[in-house]
Amino acid sequence: MNKVIPKDEEKIFKGKVAISQTDLEGNITFVNRKFCEISGYTTDELLLSNINIIKHPDVETATFEKMYKTLHDGQVYNGMLKNLRKDGRYYWVDIEIAPIFDNNLQITGFISLSKPSARKNIQQKTDRTN
Repeated sequence: MNKVIPKDEEKIFKGKVAISQTDLEGNITFVNRKFCEISGYTTDELLLSNINIIKHPDVETATFEKMYKTLHDGQVYNGMLKNLRKDGRYYWVDIEIAPIFDNNLQITGFISLSKPSARKNIQQKTDRTN
């Protein structure tokens, strides 16, 4: 798949929760219709991809390091992320990611619930990073 070139143009979405599920390596194993709508990808495109396909280059490495550590420690991660759409536009989400455990309490993957971030939270986040 071709690399997406980020644009300085926001895509605002409303409504239902976007859901995705990945394996331990970040390969997407499930997405709901809302996830496809906001990311701009089809289900088939996403199921062949790693979750990094929506990773925006503006997000600091430290954010992802904290996220990965929290999840691999078996904890739930809550935060706000700037993601990258297929068309290059970005979108902000409030995200909750939880580990998925098997019967032996081993982590087998992760499930993510995303909803649109409130405008005031986006402004505060961008003010802190500028």
